[in-house]
Amino acid sequence: MSVGPKLVIAISSTALFDMRESHSIYENEGVAAYAEYQREHEDDILQPGEAFPLATKLLRINEKLGGDPRVEIILLSRNSADTGLRVFNSIAHYGLNISRAAFSGGNSPYRYVSAFACHLFLSTHADDVRRALDSGMAAATLLPSKNGPSESDELRFAFDGDAVLFSDASERIFKEQGLDAFTANEKASARQPLDAGPFKNFLQALHGLQAEFPVDECPIRTALVTARAAPAHERVVRTLRSWGIRIDESLFLGGLSKGDFLNSFGADVFFDDQQVHCTSASEYVATGHVPHGVANEVNSDDH
Repeated sequence: MSVGPKLVIAISSTALFDMRESHSIYENEGVAAYAEYQREHEDDILQPGEAFPLATKLLRINEKLGGDPRVEIILLSRNSADTGLRVFNSIAHYGLNISRAAFSGGNSPYRYVSAFACHLFLSTHADDVRRALDSGMAAATLLPSKNGPSESDELRFAFDGDAVLFSDASERIFKEQGLDAFTANEKASARQPLDAGPFKNFLQALHGLQAEFPVDECPIRTALVTARAAPAHERVVRTLRSWGIRIDESLFLGGLSKGDFLNSFGADVFFDDQQVHCTSASEYVATGHVPHGVANEVNSDDH
């Protein structure tokens, strides 16, 4: 029996587990002290990190589908295999079905995101995330959330539009020329699909996984949560249609704060390119900052 392509997500060890204590030893006392600490505590189970609830819900999808696993999580870590033994002991303790890993011995592990054919990379290291994005991969820096994970078994992803799902070309017009110029451009270009942003391929892979389930039984739900408003909505609708991708819910907020709406949607994770939106959203939901596009350029006027 043929099955669709696999959804592959890479998660750093510091995103999967709370490793702040050992990281502070690394920062304050150096590599040797850190390695000794990890070996001494390798049987001490790590507490869940920001990405842990997401990982458990993702892996549960395999149980719902049966057969060959359709979701795979890859562990990427700056540890060596020796100091990383504590991480794998913790994975075994929680019963997470994670078998593939790259331990890069102090170097950035982002190079292996492409080699493992991952659709998404989640980390707490902003530099690693930037490098992955520069290489054309979907990636986000996970911020600590004030709220705990949702109790629902359903997995809910929320995405910003410009510079995340779509390119930053329109956002660049808004930044440089203002709202009126942006609105005029979007009206004039309403039937011209937006170019893809870094998260298009991940959304497409999610959409493929959703298609494996009857619509009323799908454990994955997606939402577009954008500051756009009418008439700039039309180009977004036509772009998604041209890509053959269905988004379950679309919120055109016209500049309203996104946090309350993300809370109402029940998002497990929200991806946005602007740090200010990410900070406010993290009051309600786990949030991934996507350091991509004009809002994240060093010379950007958006302070």
